[in-house]
Amino acid sequence: MSRIGKLPVSIPKGVSVESSPQRRVRIKGPKGELELALRPEVAVQVEGDRVQVDGPGGDRRTRAYHGMTRALIANMVLGVTKGYEKTLDIIGVGWNASTSGSKVVLNVGFCKPVQVDIPAGVKVACPSNTQIVVSGPDKQAVGQLAAKLRAARPPEPYKGKGVRYKDEQVKLKAGKSFGS
Repeated sequence: MSRIGKLPVSIPKGVSVESSPQRRVRIKGPKGELELALRPEVAVQVEGDRVQVDGPGGDRRTRAYHGMTRALIANMVLGVTKGYEKTLDIIGVGWNASTSGSKVVLNVGFCKPVQVDIPAGVKVACPSNTQIVVSGPDKQAVGQLAAKLRAARPPEPYKGKGVRYKDEQVKLKAGKSFGS
């Protein structure tokens, strides 16, 4: 058995977990509702205020799916109770971001603004022109949208301009040195 997979996931108050015969786990909470399709190698039992993931202790791949399923369920429970949030900063003169409808519009030094669609269940806020806050209950969707926004103009190593995560450190390189 997987060491991580053996640990039960506790269910806090206000969260309901349902396991269906169609091999799906549905988790509802104050921040939203998430659903996970289970692999055939694992089984999930809901017992009171705990979720136990079971998998036969077979080969390495089965043990990996066992631990991964337990981690995904734990992340889903945390997401529907507290939610996930990623903050991005835009560094560059005249560069900014805004939201319009279901799109994030980035003006980051290209001739046309970059527009990125916001997926369902994810919220995007721009508290200032140079800051973007991506939040939602689904850890994967929040991280994927933040990665797309960063990929529009990743930070460059000479001046540090670009879109970066709030706590990201960009190591700056030395420019050309002239010897005359």
